[in-house]
Amino acid sequence: MITSKKKSISRKKGRVSSSKTRVRKSSKTSKSVVRKRKKDSPRSSRIASKGTAITLKRFEGNPIIEPLRGVNWESKATFNPSAIYGDGKVHIIYRAIGEGDVSMFGYARSRDGLVFDERGSGPAFFQTAPSRVEKLAIQIPYSSGGGWNGGSEDPRLTRIETKVYMLYTSFDGWGSIRIALTSILFDDFVRGKWNWNKPVYISPPGEVHKNWVLFPEKIKGKYAILHSISPRILIDYVNNLDEFDGTKFIRSNNPGGSGNAGSWDNWMRGAGPAPLKTKHGWLVLYHAMDVHDPNRYKVGAMLLDLNDPTRILYRASAPILEPDEKYENEGYKTGVVYACGAVIVDEWLFVYYGGADRVACVAVAKIEPFLKELMSSGEVKLKRTRTLK
Repeated sequence: MITSKKKSISRKKGRVSSSKTRVRKSSKTSKSVVRKRKKDSPRSSRIASKGTAITLKRFEGNPIIEPLRGVNWESKATFNPSAIYGDGKVHIIYRAIGEGDVSMFGYARSRDGLVFDERGSGPAFFQTAPSRVEKLAIQIPYSSGGGWNGGSEDPRLTRIETKVYMLYTSFDGWGSIRIALTSILFDDFVRGKWNWNKPVYISPPGEVHKNWVLFPEKIKGKYAILHSISPRILIDYVNNLDEFDGTKFIRSNNPGGSGNAGSWDNWMRGAGPAPLKTKHGWLVLYHAMDVHDPNRYKVGAMLLDLNDPTRILYRASAPILEPDEKYENEGYKTGVVYACGAVIVDEWLFVYYGGADRVACVAVAKIEPFLKELMSSGEVKLKRTRTLK
């Protein structure tokens, strides 16, 4: 059952039939109130009109999802949201950590992409613990976002026709950090009926992999999985995703930590959200750091060729998002903006990201001016704002 709380913007109380997951009302109150929508803006008018149309702008209501005290499975952190758009709403799956320090995924949705007032009362997905015989003998010194006891981390959603696919980082709490793939029917997904297919590993055992994404449509008749962005783009193509049966894996042999010498992204970490198709190319957001500023995760942007996405057409010469706000510096890890989700709705780009490995946030821009500025100057800067105009 899914319910919603009426906010300052008029909303209908929602209920999803035959859902097995109860969804609680959000207790968060928006920080700015606008009673009416402007005709030329399909979204809630809560992103300030200051600045030019080419700027990527933080929502002043950030964070959009925060931990809930007394809710055992998400009491410590709710961050790194992924997103898809469908059924007239933005749907996000976010990483949650609670009292057991195990990572699992929660669900929330929004009519305007900004205020997520419909939120699951229980996990939307959780990973079953591997048996002792499946664990490696050597422990890997790894802790990401405070999930000390493992679980499912950093989801990447992709909708293709009637299915929603999800790639995520699977950590067993000991010695295995791999990429797993699962899927669910879109109709079940939007109704909160969490009938996920059994996850399957697509990265090999004994290796550490993160930040893999699935393209939202076939390229030259094949599914495409981007699994490395540096020192070059690496993409594997498969005829059918069912080919991954637990015995077939993608070999991603690029060395980690390399980047663009002399640039802000000289230490590239990996792709962010699933690629977004535009008429100018595939928009890919990615995570990177500067060896001279090593304690700050930043987000970059590039456009890849539509027919051959191993070709980079344009790349931002500066980060489009940096950890400058308080909520991006107070959490499990200081100085982190980590984007796992992005959607284009009408003329707007919505970028969903985790702040300081603790909360979920959103920033927006008008997509065409954003892309044109990226292509013309190679630089897109971010400002904090409060209305969409």
